[in-house]
Amino acid sequence: MSRPLLLWENRIEMLDPDIVRRVVRLALEEDLGAGDITSESVIDVTANAAGAFVARESLTACGLEVAREVFRQTDPDLVFEARRADGQRCRPGDVLAEVRGRARPILAGERTALNFMQRLSGIATETSRLVGLVRGTGVQISDTRKTAPGLRALDKYAVATGGGTNHRAGLYDAILIKDNHWRLAGGVAEAVRRARAAARPEPGAPITIEVGTAAEARAAIEAGADAVLLDNMDDATLHDAIAVARGHAFLEISGRVTADRVPALAALGIQRLSVGALTHSVRAVDIALEVEAA
Repeated sequence: MSRPLLLWENRIEMLDPDIVRRVVRLALEEDLGAGDITSESVIDVTANAAGAFVARESLTACGLEVAREVFRQTDPDLVFEARRADGQRCRPGDVLAEVRGRARPILAGERTALNFMQRLSGIATETSRLVGLVRGTGVQISDTRKTAPGLRALDKYAVATGGGTNHRAGLYDAILIKDNHWRLAGGVAEAVRRARAAARPEPGAPITIEVGTAAEARAAIEAGADAVLLDNMDDATLHDAIAVARGHAFLEISGRVTADRVPALAALGIQRLSVGALTHSVRAVDIALEVEAA
């Protein structure tokens, strides 16, 4: 079991600066187009301002360096100072960061910076809440590939910031045989056999397979799968499948993993709960940028 656990305990602890620059550039292009015509119409070009990012609810901060990059791109002379760190718990009224310099580029970057910080802090906050529900059990709370298009690296970083673990980054870095795969391949056992023979991404790489019944779980174990993903099972089926597979593979539950079910699911003797809702339907937390003339 040691090898698959090394893979499946991955956390994105740092963001790739090149990815951040590219994502921020696209977001600013989307928002600014040919320019911020409102600010250019009503704000003097020489006006200076200072702004504070203020938490309006309890949250786990995330995305501060992304916000910094937003203002670096709107005006490299702006001064951005983080007052909190990613992963730090904040209370209503806490100042997360401050920015000062020319007013127009501060206003030009305001919405984009807030969009990133609110989304990423929302993901980190919800992840932290679920991680708290399984504390002491050894069960992982993990993300999925259900991320916002183009924001996967940032979304997964936010999950890690909240204390969660990261599932595979994409289709290229780990084998996960979904039900559609094994149906087209000729069944659970045949799909596992083919994946093992393909030796990708490297010989002996862990193989995960998704199943929906206890019989499918048994077939996966007998075929030598390293991990079995128990997907969208009712309680009775879930208990039967775990009884078949426990001790033979890394066990993950996915589908309908809601906060109210997490403690009970974590007590079933599995290793991971994957939660698509962490990223596909996250609630952005309430953060405001309060700006004054300087």
